[in-house]
Amino acid sequence: EQAQLKASVVEEDTEEWQKDSSFTGLERVGGVDLSYVKGDDTNACASLVVLSYPALEVLYEDCRMVAVSAPYVAGFLAFREVPFLVEALQRLEQEKPELKPQVLLVDGNGLLHPRGFGVACHLGVLTGLPCIGVAKNLLQVDGLVKDELHKEQIRSLRRGGDSFPLTGSSGGVLGMALRSYGKSSKPLYVSVGHRVCLETALRLVKSCCRYRVPEPIRQADIRSREYIRQQLCSPLEVTSSGPER
Repeated sequence: EQAQLKASVVEEDTEEWQKDSSFTGLERVGGVDLSYVKGDDTNACASLVVLSYPALEVLYEDCRMVAVSAPYVAGFLAFREVPFLVEALQRLEQEKPELKPQVLLVDGNGLLHPRGFGVACHLGVLTGLPCIGVAKNLLQVDGLVKDELHKEQIRSLRRGGDSFPLTGSSGGVLGMALRSYGKSSKPLYVSVGHRVCLETALRLVKSCCRYRVPEPIRQADIRSREYIRQQLCSPLEVTSSGPER
């Protein structure tokens, strides 16, 4: 299924706003996240937020408890999480279509993946939205490893906005390591999801960072964790959805 869907990934800019250096025309940026109940890998909160751009103020949020039935298998995270995120986007389209995001930042990888089809690609192809993968840890694929050379490259990122390409053994650039915030020495790993080129993806992620994690993903994470805390204070309501696998 990954191989079939991968054929639909578009690795270049498709929108007018992407062609402008200051992203004129971009008004809404989405962020998605799944947070799990501590000590429980089946009960989670699926969160979608939409922020204004460039002000990065929350315009819309959707948090819902879900029962995750697919097991976690490395490289197949999308089959576990994407169905719930697709449903959140479908609810938004039905309830507030005018707030539909023009691009989605996804907590995970895009082309930086063993089969070149991470969760950001998967979500992009299924929804048709431009998507960008933003990971906090390096996925070690195609010869990319957290060795001394990689650590030295990270140390070379002196200021917020500094970056270097993640070049695999095959010679292809799979993504970019980005020092997103001046006070954080830990990089982010940015990769193409769908309908965006790597240069545009990097510029947009940079512009969305007030802290280490870009604001759309950060807000989705904050709100999903808070929703779980609220639910744990009351009877836990969990909706089961998504295809059974």
